[in-house]
Amino acid sequence: MVSVTRAVFGDLPLGAGTVEKFQLQSDLLKVDIISWGCTITALEVKDRQGRASDVVLGFAELEGYFQKQPYFGAVVGRVANRIAKGTFTLDGKEYKLPINNGPNSLHGGVRGFDKVLWTPQVLSNGVQFSRVSPDGEEGYPGELKVWVTYTLDGGELVVNYRAQASQTTPVNLTNHSYFNLAGQGSPNIYDHEVTIEADAFLPVDETLIPTGEVAPVQGTAFDLRKPVELGKHLQEFHLGGFDHNFCLKRSKEKHFCARVHHAGSGRVLEVYTTQPGVQFYTGNFLDGTLKGKSGAVYPKHSGFCLETQNWPDAVNQMRIS
Repeated sequence: MVSVTRAVFGDLPLGAGTVEKFQLQSDLLKVDIISWGCTITALEVKDRQGRASDVVLGFAELEGYFQKQPYFGAVVGRVANRIAKGTFTLDGKEYKLPINNGPNSLHGGVRGFDKVLWTPQVLSNGVQFSRVSPDGEEGYPGELKVWVTYTLDGGELVVNYRAQASQTTPVNLTNHSYFNLAGQGSPNIYDHEVTIEADAFLPVDETLIPTGEVAPVQGTAFDLRKPVELGKHLQEFHLGGFDHNFCLKRSKEKHFCARVHHAGSGRVLEVYTTQPGVQFYTGNFLDGTLKGKSGAVYPKHSGFCLETQNWPDAVNQMRIS
């Protein structure tokens, strides 16, 4: 049985609308999602002793999401991840996007899907958000109608994305939640055991754009097919963290993609997807300057993301798209 409740989370400046919070609750999970950016603001799950903790990074107040912050819990688009130099060519026409990450365009641009108010509709076991992205928004061609649905079934939270375009346009949607299975506000994720079911990954250049190579994980730091303890693994391979696309098997059916186990609490996160890639990101750019829920600060490596999506910069790299 799933209960769905709605409440006011806050008001946008200058009377631009009211942001609502939707709480979905089952016996095993409680998740809060707001209509600003379809953002997951809290996700409570019990440890092996039955004690519940919030395991996603974020803010207790709406104002937190207005400041410069790294997409905590939001749906990002039109195109998640990076587009090299903020340009692409479609049907012979070149499009220019806002540059907001080094020389590249990241997560939909300056005002992507994470920074807009969505229209909610309550479902029996969840909530559906919708919006229309007008032609030319953030430089992208065509009008795009988008629906993002969150449903809860026992211990499974399902996120479904649907989009309908008036003309050819790149679309790549994902959720950008940062997890810490020890509980948000815990200092790091080094004691998390990570498994990613991928035989290949995409090496990147210094601006984190894929080089075009699809490299086997065998014999590298990117071989996560068997569980590795994150802290020891980063140390062993002298890695500053992960921010890479792992190449998954291609299937229209939902398939297993990743598992993260936190031995201390007994919590396990499993990810299933229909997408061809997952961006594994270990919060390398967190720096302790943001104050989150319950006064927590979020230093480097205090949360991880598993962003299921299409391969980064696919619009410019047709051989790997």
